[in-house]
Amino acid sequence: MELTWFSFAIAATFCWGLSDVFFKKGTDPNDRYSHLRIMIMIGIIMGIQAIVELQKLNWKYDIKNIAIYFPVSFLYILSMGIDFFGYRYLLISVGSPVASTSGAIAGILSFKVLGKTMSGWQFFAVSLITSGLILLAILERREAERELLKETDEIDRKHKMGAAALMFPILYAVIDGVGTFLDDVYLSKYLSPEEALISFELTFLIVAIISLFYIIVIKRQRYKLIDEKYNIYGGLFETAGQFFYVYALNANSVVAAPLMSVDSIVAVIFGRIYLKEKLTKKQYFTIIMISIGVFILGFFE
Repeated sequence: MELTWFSFAIAATFCWGLSDVFFKKGTDPNDRYSHLRIMIMIGIIMGIQAIVELQKLNWKYDIKNIAIYFPVSFLYILSMGIDFFGYRYLLISVGSPVASTSGAIAGILSFKVLGKTMSGWQFFAVSLITSGLILLAILERREAERELLKETDEIDRKHKMGAAALMFPILYAVIDGVGTFLDDVYLSKYLSPEEALISFELTFLIVAIISLFYIIVIKRQRYKLIDEKYNIYGGLFETAGQFFYVYALNANSVVAAPLMSVDSIVAVIFGRIYLKEKLTKKQYFTIIMISIGVFILGFFE
């Protein structure tokens, strides 16, 4: 069976949704370096994946590509660090839908600036997905505000920060959206998907090494792999998602980017199951609404 951009996009969506859940599970709200611990594990696993990719290319890779691709890598890594920092304060079902609007931002930029095209049905599907994501984010925020009113004074401060922490996934959405748009430009003009993937993964490895040095040597914090079980799982899914992502984006960026943003739906569903959170009827409606959009994209691919 031939793999299409839609297959790659769905695979990336599923992997990223699961990675969000595992990273949230492994985040300690009292650990101020929890976001760096996530970055370290992603960087290590991506570094291993980069070696595999280099071997597939018989090590025919120009190291200068790291510098060429750095603007894109920087935006991606910065946005992820900001999003992971917000995990200390936000439920995954609150932050993930908000952060996932980045795909819509990237799709709109590709459509408007690069002059890429989509069919009427594809435009309708992208609009349906985007509207569903926005509606889900609104519903989640209202739910968080209702839960805030029920909490005791002892943990009220944490939830107040959680409400303010919505700025973290919002910043992620904007920065990642611009990064995805810029990535489309680079994949169209400068680098192949393999070169872009390797460049990003090697850059992330460098970030991981710096972060590990900062935690262990400068801050003298404990770091043991046995304590990073959930971050390892999340890092594996994050790296797999990145692998599928570059091929989907290279083939059909204007539609693939919004489609892959529905990783938030995967995160919400598994978050409800694995993290024991609950869905309201309105939230179920938005999930169905977004799923219809995904089906339309696949049917008219």
